[in-house]
Amino acid sequence: MAMLTLLAPASLQAKAETRADCDAIHTGPCSRRAGERTVTLEIDPKPVRHMSELTFRIRIEPCPGIPSTLMLDLGMPGMVMGKNQVRMIRDGSCTWEGKGIIVRCMSGRRLWRATLMSPELGNPAFTFNVRD
Repeated sequence: MAMLTLLAPASLQAKAETRADCDAIHTGPCSRRAGERTVTLEIDPKPVRHMSELTFRIRIEPCPGIPSTLMLDLGMPGMVMGKNQVRMIRDGSCTWEGKGIIVRCMSGRRLWRATLMSPELGNPAFTFNVRD
């Protein structure tokens, strides 16, 4: 009997193979370089869990030229999810804050990506496993 093998496009395979690069989010902030700037994400309360209101904080240094409102897109790598974005408002310094919920995936997967939607920064992303 012949065996049929289905292959996903390479772009889908790459997305599906993504691993957490920011599991330290459960104990403290995570930082990324974005050109000449540093972008730091912190989520409270800790550990980060599904289905509870979370406070997302982004710090950008230096911050001149960054809009006062940013969007943080929450999604699962390799999965098509509904739109889940957190509106981030600048607090007067170089910190933006917003509240949102990370939903529980019916598949049981826990890998999430928070992408800061900012052309000025190149849309930096933080990938982490959410705790049950």
